[in-house]
Amino acid sequence: MSYLPYGKRLLDLLLAGIALLLLWPVMVLVAVVLWIGFDGHILFRQQRPGLHGKPFSFYKFVTMTQARDQHGNLLPDAQRLTPLGKFIRKTSLDELPQLLNVLQGQMSIIGPRPLLMEYLPLYSLEQARRHEVKPGITGWAQVNGRNLLRWEEKFRYDLWYVEHVSLRVDALILWRTMKHLVKPEGISAPGTATMERFNGSSNSSSS
Repeated sequence: MSYLPYGKRLLDLLLAGIALLLLWPVMVLVAVVLWIGFDGHILFRQQRPGLHGKPFSFYKFVTMTQARDQHGNLLPDAQRLTPLGKFIRKTSLDELPQLLNVLQGQMSIIGPRPLLMEYLPLYSLEQARRHEVKPGITGWAQVNGRNLLRWEEKFRYDLWYVEHVSLRVDALILWRTMKHLVKPEGISAPGTATMERFNGSSNSSSS
């Protein structure tokens, strides 16, 4: 049986199923804490591009308030990220609802992170290849610097993964992810609460 797509899908179902069985008490506890800390808001939902850029509803636990300025615009991330939200992000607990995305077949445990729909027209033809595989909860870029990487570096890691995806590579990424959970690094880019926006690569033409 070829690892792609059948073996990878079986591994996704196995890992996501085990994780949900083991972590559902943690997810319930986080949901209760967020319900209290964020005035009843628990889940963050957003359309993200999946395999071949097809949009899907992406889930995370909330880490930011919905505070807005006098014109109704959301305040910058740094002003909306609460101490509770910082803890949830640092421990990667905010990513747990994506196990449901994996079970539904929209995501994989391992793959390039799903970014914003508005980035799609900004990618070069090479960068757009990151959508040749399903997006993942963790990936090669995440275990090689995460948000400390520049966008071009992230995309190079994503493309490397697309070209080298295998059971061995996925096992390596999973192992390194476990190590990063023990010692979190690269949660935020320098000078930002999360990651600076992608505005296109100046040295490449868009697709």
